[in-house]
Parts: sequence; C-alpha cells; structure tokens
Amino acid sequence: MRLSNYFRNSLPRQVILLISACFIICLIGTAILFYLQQNLNHQYIENRKVLVEKRKTINAIYDDYNAVFLDVRGYIALNNPQMMERARGKEKGIRELISELERDSVTISEISEYQEMVDFSDYYFGDVLPNVITNYENGNRTELMDIANTETTTKVERFLKDTKAISAGLENQLGKNVVELSKSQSNLQLFFIGFIVLLLLLIQYIIRMIFRNIGKPLIDFSFAANEIAAGREAIIHVDSKRKDELGTLSVAFQKMVESIQEKEQGLVAQNEELIAQQDELHAQQHELEVTLENLRSHEQKLTRRNELIHSISSTLNKKEVLQSVVQNMCKLIGADRGIIKLVEEDAYAAFGLTQIGIDRFIRFMDIGLVQRLFETKQAFTLKREQEIAEKGYHENINYSYDLYLPVLSSSDKVEAIMVFSRYGHNFSDKDLSEYEALARQIAISLEKIKMYEQTENNRNLNQDILNAVQEGIQLIDQNGKTIQVNQRLNTIFNQKQFTNGLIGMPWKQWSSLMAEQIEGDEFPFNLKKTIESAVNAEEEQSFVYCKKDTNQIIKVYAKTIYHGDDTLRTILVHRDITKEYEVDQMKSEFVSTVSHELRTPLASVLGFTELLLNKELKPERKMKYLQTIYNEANRLTLLINDFLDVQRMESGKQTYEKKYVDLYPIIETAIEHQKVNTTLHHFALQSDVHQSIIFGDKSKLEQVFTNLLSNSIKYSPNGGNVTVRINENPEFVFIEFEDEGLGIPNDAIPHLFQKFYRVDNSDHRRIGGTGLGLAIVEEIVKASGGKITVESEYGKGSVFKLEFPRVITRELTKQSEGISSDLNYNIMVIEDDLSLAELLKLELLDSGFHVSYFSSGSKALEQMKTAVPDAIVLDILLEEDEMDGWSVMKELKENERFKHIPIFVSTALDEKEQGFSLGAQEYLVKPYQPSQLSKVIMYTLLSNGKQGQILVPE
Repeated sequence: MRLSNYFRNSLPRQVILLISACFIICLIGTAILFYLQQNLNHQYIENRKVLVEKRKTINAIYDDYNAVFLDVRGYIALNNPQMMERARGKEKGIRELISELERDSVTISEISEYQEMVDFSDYYFGDVLPNVITNYENGNRTELMDIANTETTTKVERFLKDTKAISAGLENQLGKNVVELSKSQSNLQLFFIGFIVLLLLLIQYIIRMIFRNIGKPLIDFSFAANEIAAGREAIIHVDSKRKDELGTLSVAFQKMVESIQEKEQGLVAQNEELIAQQDELHAQQHELEVTLENLRSHEQKLTRRNELIHSISSTLNKKEVLQSVVQNMCKLIGADRGIIKLVEEDAYAAFGLTQIGIDRFIRFMDIGLVQRLFETKQAFTLKREQEIAEKGYHENINYSYDLYLPVLSSSDKVEAIMVFSRYGHNFSDKDLSEYEALARQIAISLEKIKMYEQTENNRNLNQDILNAVQEGIQLIDQNGKTIQVNQRLNTIFNQKQFTNGLIGMPWKQWSSLMAEQIEGDEFPFNLKKTIESAVNAEEEQSFVYCKKDTNQIIKVYAKTIYHGDDTLRTILVHRDITKEYEVDQMKSEFVSTVSHELRTPLASVLGFTELLLNKELKPERKMKYLQTIYNEANRLTLLINDFLDVQRMESGKQTYEKKYVDLYPIIETAIEHQKVNTTLHHFALQSDVHQSIIFGDKSKLEQVFTNLLSNSIKYSPNGGNVTVRINENPEFVFIEFEDEGLGIPNDAIPHLFQKFYRVDNSDHRRIGGTGLGLAIVEEIVKASGGKITVESEYGKGSVFKLEFPRVITRELTKQSEGISSDLNYNIMVIEDDLSLAELLKLELLDSGFHVSYFSSGSKALEQMKTAVPDAIVLDILLEEDEMDGWSVMKELKENERFKHIPIFVSTALDEKEQGFSLGAQEYLVKPYQPSQLSKVIMYTLLSNGKQGQILVPE
C-alpha cells in the first residue's frame, strides 16, 4: 500500500526515477555476473597454462631420456662414439627441465615426484653411464651384460613408466578443470536468469501502477477533449485535489472549457469575415499559379540549356559531344527528331532518324535547303505537310516544322549544320534568336575540340617520332619530375606499359628505380651532377653507366632547354654504346694481338736474314735458316690473308669459286699438311660415306679444314689424338673435328665465332692468335650452305661439327683410265711474260696437251680463225698489244664460233667477279702452282664428255 500511495502521490514525476533505478540495478547485476565470469575464465586459463607447460616439460624429459637410452644402445651396438657424446650432451638439458618442474612444484606429491627424477638423473648419469663407458672401452662385455640385467633396466623402465604416468595425470587434471569450469558457468547462468525474472516482475508491477494511476486519467482527458471538440459537454473524473501533475491538469482543463465557451461566439463572427477573405485569396492564388507555371517553363528551359552547356563542356570526345548536342537540343526545343553534321568532316550525330534518312541527308547536303545555310548563315524554319511515316495512325492532314540552324565559327565560317523537326507547332522568332545563341555556344565547344585534336595529333606525332628514336629519351622539369619519355627508355628499364611507365614519377622514385638496375652506387650522384652542369654550361654533359641484367653500356647526355632567360626543362638521352664499347675493346685487343703476331715472325725473318748477310754459315745451317724464313713468311702471308678475307667478307666483296668437290681428299690433304707441324699429335680420318661431294669453293673449304686442324693442334699443347669423322644422311654431309686439348669454357662458346674474340684464359692467351680464324671459318661454311657448331668440356677437349648440303652424283661410263698422251686437246696460251709462258707451256705439254703460245691477243684471235683451240689460258694485262684480256674475252663471247671455248684466266689482278661475268671458266690469281692449271683444264675438258670418268650432279 505504501508503494501504491507513492505512485499515486508522486506520479508521473517519480515514474522515470523508478524505471531508471530498475535499469541501474539490471546493469549492476549484469556487471557483477560478467566480472565473476571473467574471473572464473581467467583462473581456468592460468591453471591450464601451468598444467600444459608441466605436461610439455614432462614429455620433453621423457623424449630426451628415450633418445639417451637409444644413443647408449647404439653406442654399444654400433661402436659409434658420436652417439655417446650426443647422449651425454642431453644431461644438461634434462636437468634444466627438471629444475623448471621443481620451481613450479606446489604440492608435496609433485615435489616428491620431481625429487625422484633428480635422484634418477644422478644415478643414471653419475653411476650407470660412466660404468658403461669404462666397461665398453675395456672390452668387458660380461660387466655390460650384468649392468643391463641388474636393477638398472628395471629402474629405467620404472622411471619411464612413472614419467608417462605423471604426464597422464596432468592430462586428467586438464579434463577435470574443464568440467569444473562448465559447472561454475552453469551456476552463474542460473543465478543470472533468476535475477532477470525478479527484475521483470518488479517492472511489471510498476507498469500496472502507472497504467492505473496515469493511463486511465489520460483516457478520460482524451474522451473529454473529443466531446468538447464535437460541441458537447464533458465531465472529467479526476480528483482535483491531487497534488501531482494530473491534478493540476484537471483544474487547467476546466478553466479551458469555460474560456472556449466564452470565445466561441466571437469566433463565429470572425469566421464569416474569413470566408470573405478566402474568396479574395482564391483569385490571387490563380494569378500566382499562372506566374508559377511560366517560371517553371523558364526554369525547365534553363535547366536543359545548362545540361547542354555542361555536356558539351565536360568532354573533349567529338562523338560524345555531337550526340549530346543533338539529344539535348531536341529536349530543349521540343523537337521530335534532329541531326548535326560537321561540314569538313564525316562526323555526325542524329536522334530519331533511321540510317537511310541520315545517309540521304548527308548525300544531298551540297544542294537544296542546306545550301541556303551556307549562303545566308542565318537560321530559318520550314512548314511542310507530314509524310506518311510521320503521321502514324492519323488520317487527317498534319504539319511538321523544320528548323535549319548553322553553327558558325569565330571567323564566321559554317562549321556544322543542325536540322530539327517538330510536329504540331511552329518556331517563333524569339525561339530562333535563342537557338542561334545556343549554336554559338556549340561552335565554341567544337572549336575547342578541334584545337584539342590538333594538339593531341601533334603530341602523338612528337611521341611517335621519339618512339622511333633508338636512344632512350627522358624530359624532366626543374624539380626532377619526369614529363615525357619514349618507348626505348621504358624498354631499357623494363617499364613495359608505356602509358604509365616512368611518366609522372618524381626525381627520388625514378632515379631509385634506375639505380636498382645499374651497377655501382654512384648513378644518382653522377646524374644529379650532370644535370646541374647542363644548366650552367652551353655544351652537353654526359656520363656512362652499365645495366646489371643485360650488361648494356649506356651513355647519358644532358641538355637544358631554355625559353629566354628561364630554365624550363632538361632532356636526358640514354644512348646504348655497348657495341661501340665492345668494338673499342676489340680494337685495343686486336692492335695488341696483331702487333704481337706480326712482330714475332718479322723478328725471326729479320734475325735470320741478318745472320745470313753478316756471317759465313755452313750450307745446312743456311738451308735451315732459309727454311725458317720461308715458314715465317708463309705465316705472315696467312695472317695478312686472314685480314684481307675479313675485310672482303665485311665489305661483301668476297668471291667464291663454287664447284662440285669431294670433301674427303681435301680433308686428307689438309691433314697431310698439318702433320709436318707437329710430332706430338696423332691424326685419324674416319669415313663412313660413299660420296662426300658438296657444292663449294675447294680452296676456301681447304682453308676451313686447315684452320680447324691448326686450332686442334694449337689448343692441344700436350699432344694427343686429333680425330676427323665424316658421316652422312640422305640430305647432309657431317664432319667432326675432335681434339683432346684444353677445351672451351661454356661462357665463351656463344662468342667463339666473333671477330677478334679470344678466350679470356691464361692457358689460351699464351697460345697466341688473332681471333679471326673461326670467324672466317663460319663465314665460308655459311657461304657453302652449311653451318658449324661446337661442343666442349673444359679441360678435356672440343668437337667442332660441320654440316653441308649433300650432292648426290652418278657415275658415267668409263672410257679410259688416266690421261692419254694423245688426247688431241689443243690449248692456246696468251701470256706476255715469256718466263711464265714457258713454264705453263712445259706443264701443259707434260700433261699431254698440244700447246700454242701467243704474246698478243690480236695475233691469237687471228690464228683462231684457222685453228680453233679446245681451251684458252689468258692473261689480263697484255702490255705488248693494244688489246687486253678483257677485250679478248668480249670478242670471243660475241662470236658464235668461239663463244663455247672454255677460258682460264691467269693473272695477278684479283677481279674474279668481272672475269666470271665475262664468261671465264676459271680464274687463277698469280702466283699459283702450274700443276693446278693443268688439273683444272683437264677436269673441265673431261667434264664436257670427251674422255675419262666424270661425276655429274643429279
């Protein structure tokens, strides 16, 4: 009753306080419960952590002792001292683990258990292990067996069992802790549920009191208010003597009712006056609505105009702008369809038109109504009857109004035309003025786009020009920020995406990115110094750096760009000078090598020549010295020939006298020539081929084989076997040159056929050479349609493999063997040198030919009219005649009777291309062996099918 009286006398002022108190009690109870829950969980976690650590330590002791027992058994069984050392080494760790357990021990049983572990450790490591080691080292197997069979084994097993039991006990304790935690949490939850139930009952009681003492009076107030509003009398059943707010409210309500009744009559009179005023307001409202409608119409037009201006100003894409123009203009002017077309371009945009209509409009732009826009440059309208397609389902006559609107540039030139169609109502003159203003705004936007496109085209052209440059180009501003780069620079520094690349990077970022890819740490400093120097100097500044990944040598040039007295930009050019750098290195090495290679034979020639000139020597000594001079002269000749061959190959002037040649005798001859140069090497030629015929230059191929054999000898300074193998398949002939020499490092093999390249190794360096031989070999092999590769194992030798296209030949019928002395071949020799002519004549006579000799070309031509020779040996330089060899060849080839005579050029001029172009069968450059001439002539005449065995390509 006291609580009820409290509510009755204090409501509603104390209601909020009571509810707040209930809420605070709920919070306090919840907080207490949460605290108890957290404290319980914390105690469980701490207890579990201690138990887990103890279990972990017990298991570690168990595992360590197992390892010790296994190592001791292994020591005894396998006689492995390392296992005993490992077992003794674990003692310290085991004792430390036991000490940890002793520190954490709480109960008497735990202290007792861990003391037993200490005692066992003292027993095992202090007594058992020393006895085992002593007896094992002394060979007392009986004592070892006694130790094993006594109580030691029992103690070990009991110790392991007790240790395992302790671990299991700890595991059980962990489980018990979980169960206890679960029970405690359940009790807390039951307590909390009971607390909530009591709190809910209290709240329910408070709510009932509130409803009875506050809700019912308020309902009475509401009912009385509705009755008063309906004009009826109302009685309020609330005790006016109540001292709370409701009592005060009941008194105020009674006074309000009395006041309302007094003023009701005055309000009736005022109501009549208000009705009159209301009629006047309706009239004013109509006028305002008309004005508002006009304002909305203008606002809509302004909004569409702003949309148009915004749409054409927010982008520089011509297609988007034109499409936006036509769509927004149709909305703005209320057109049903429209089109805009640029005059000087094919660009256009349309709304509400078919493609057929668009194409027709564009096709007839130069004639008709559109032409009027070009002439007057003013907008106009046209009224016309609607076409059938425009009428839709309407059957009566309807009209369409077309608006033709020009877009004029700042120079009063028609840039574009717009045509819009509207159904039903015409365009006023005021509208035309407004639309022309919009057209001027559109013209400004189109001019802006035109200027942007022109600028963009120029920029793209400049960028394309920069991308075509093979040097990396970088433009930076005064703060070091990258403004522009070309594609080459992005490639150098692995920036593949050109649009992002290095553009926009500040100094710190792009210089760091470059420095990561460059050898050395001085790149940023050198670059900054170069840029600063370029600002203060008129000449360009530069420095050189090396890329890590590609080993490229890059030279950076810096040049500052000025505009008046202001520094605007600095341009950096990254030029790849790797080849130039390598060429410089090769030149330096070449000069050093050539000077050594030339001086060595020249020193021998000069030394032995001086001895021959200044001293009296025995004939055999003179012959030895002359032979040495001859060999060194040949060496010089070969060296010079290598240089000339390289020069001709590089200039493209190297000529090849290709014929069908058999490789086997050429290789055999090359081997015979190389045998005289060494006594340490054994040569072997192995052939599994029936025919080794290819199409190539015999002398050049002999040079190839000689170079490869010479290399095999040079790079096998200790001697060994040099084996040449010839194999074939239906398409190719394969030749291998294998030696047992120094071998070639793997990193040198890719560069082996480069000019002037020599392996950078002391063993190879002291051998000497110019580094040209293999470059010449590769060039000759390629010219013969073949290829060359190399395989090598460093320190064990190398194998050079050649591959040539094979020529299949067939053997014709043999008419006779050897060269007959009565072949009846008439050879004409045209040579103005009497000594050489005599030599050639004797050689040809010895080979069984009939020979006639002439020193004049004109006399030889005269003689040919009576007796046609089978072949002609011709010198080019005929000093005793007005005709030279070229003139003789031209006249012979122009005569049907003489044009088929084979001509063999014998001259000192190395102009084989001209000789072969005039029809020479063979071109021999003096000096040459006379026997070579007779063999060539014989081979040619026999190949023509007169006598002997020949090989004809299939």
